[in-house]
Formats: sequence, C-alpha cells, structure tokens
Amino acid sequence: MYPGLDNPDKTINTDSILISVKKLLGLDQEYRAFDADIIMHINSVFFIMAQMGIGPSFSIYDESDSWSSYLEGRTDLEAVKTYVGAKVRQMFDPPTVGAVAEALNNTIKELEWRLFSATDLTVTKPEDLIDYSEGGRSHA
Repeated sequence: MYPGLDNPDKTINTDSILISVKKLLGLDQEYRAFDADIIMHINSVFFIMAQMGIGPSFSIYDESDSWSSYLEGRTDLEAVKTYVGAKVRQMFDPPTVGAVAEALNNTIKELEWRLFSATDLTVTKPEDLIDYSEGGRSHA
C-alpha cells in the first residue's frame, strides 16, 4: 500500500492489478472512465505473456483481481508488474516524444528478454522435459 496520488492520507492497494497499472499511468484509483480500456489492454498483455510462456493464462475483470493470484507465490516473475504497466502505457497512452518512446520500447524489450529467460530456466529443468522416445512420458 502507498499514498494516493491526489490525497496522501488515502492508500492504494498495490496487489490490485488494475489499480497498480492505473497508478503507473498516472490515474487515480477512483477515476473509472478508462477502466474498460485499461482492462482490455491488461488482458492483451497477459495473453502476450502466456504465448511467450511467461506465467499462466490469466484475465482480469475488475480491481479485485490481484498480482498474488497471478503470481501464485512466484517471486521470480515480479518484473511482470513493470512489464504489464509498460506495455499498457505503450498501448493506452504512448509517449509522443521520440526519446521517451524509445526508452519505453527498450524497457519493454529488456523485460521481455529477462522474463522469458527466467521462465525458460524454470521450464527446462530435467523433470519438465518430455522424453518422446518413451511414448511422451516426462523424465520425472
């Protein structure tokens, strides 16, 4: 939890995916005019990550959906919070200044590489490999 943007006495639920992404976009948690758009973009990013093999297939519907539900205790994927925020920013409110847009793109590319690498290391453990020579059973 951290102070609200417009009211230092108000706290923001940092476990809420929607609220934390809105905070990264500079929107107050109470401002709901763009919630449907932001949710659509967040779900698109979760789809992209699932196709990349990063995290489970996941969708959010409102501010009750949480990072802890998505991460399921995995601390090696904490960077997805920054990645989702950056990708949603790129889709919802892209920077108009070339240098800022380039910096955002570079951040996204680096996070994609790092998340993919972190996930790839966990997927390629010997017990996760499939031995096709024995009828498709795993090594475990």
